[in-house]
Amino acid sequence: MAHRTRWGWLGFGLILAFALHLLVGAFTLPIVDAWNALLQGPSAESPAQTILWQIRLPRSLAAVLVGGILGLSGAAFQSLFRNPLAEPFVVGVSGGAAVGGTLAIAAGVSGALMGFGGVAGALLGGMGALGLVLRLSQSKHGLSVPRLLLAGVLVGALLSSLVTLVLVMAGQDSTQILGWLLGSLSPMTYPRVMLLGFGLVIAALALFPAGGQLNAMAVGENTARSLGISTSVLIRRVLWGGAIATSIAVSVTGIIGFLGLLAPHIGRRIVGVDARVVLPVSTLLGGILLLISDLLAQQMVRSLEMPVGAVTALLGAIALLAILPLRES
Repeated sequence: MAHRTRWGWLGFGLILAFALHLLVGAFTLPIVDAWNALLQGPSAESPAQTILWQIRLPRSLAAVLVGGILGLSGAAFQSLFRNPLAEPFVVGVSGGAAVGGTLAIAAGVSGALMGFGGVAGALLGGMGALGLVLRLSQSKHGLSVPRLLLAGVLVGALLSSLVTLVLVMAGQDSTQILGWLLGSLSPMTYPRVMLLGFGLVIAALALFPAGGQLNAMAVGENTARSLGISTSVLIRRVLWGGAIATSIAVSVTGIIGFLGLLAPHIGRRIVGVDARVVLPVSTLLGGILLLISDLLAQQMVRSLEMPVGAVTALLGAIALLAILPLRES
């Protein structure tokens, strides 16, 4: 019964945050106008219909999907690495995606492939980074979690330096690159929403069924092996599933940090440490947190929209500063 109540509150929170995100943006859309526009459909016969269907609805859907991807991947990575500070970016995926996306923008091909040139570049960069990390982590005994963490940090630092180098050499394009790197859900289109939905489906199919195995892995690799779990297969499954989905998210919206770190922390406080429950809860919480963060990004400075990545970093840092003392008590 307690779990049902918690699920009910999470569902209500997601619906409420979604509704507020639709209604409150650069200006507040009256509830009656929004309801009528929703019922009338996407045909642009009124300003309210254009705002709701062409601007706010795809943006709200993208916030739910990106937040879900980051929250789910973060929860899986924390269980896999047995480290509460692990998140999707710890294995260098975000750095690779950033390098690929910035190179596409600097080379002027971000608008190629029907506008998905930048997305393709970021996706390839993220996958290449993960492949390099896995190669560096390989030993004669198979994949090692400590080596994965070390390789991820080293590759991430290298890729961060490459992003800085591209920014310096980009000239006039540096403003566009920096805006993308800081993370933004605007402008958003339905084709990109569909791509994000595909990314969340990949993450869900790869990670949800692995919840029981991640519980064993959270105790220790030896424990997992004694239960007949192939840890190398599990590591690759979790890393590739989370990394592909995260690369898709980064390729569309840029780097939105801290969500993959914060959502699982909150999820474990709500439902405990069972990965089979924490994974879906973190998915919902990631969507809620990003909806709220993007709403704040639009409201903090009326004449200027803040990058949502900066808002999530600020909120995440404050929340973790509050959580860490509680963990010690």
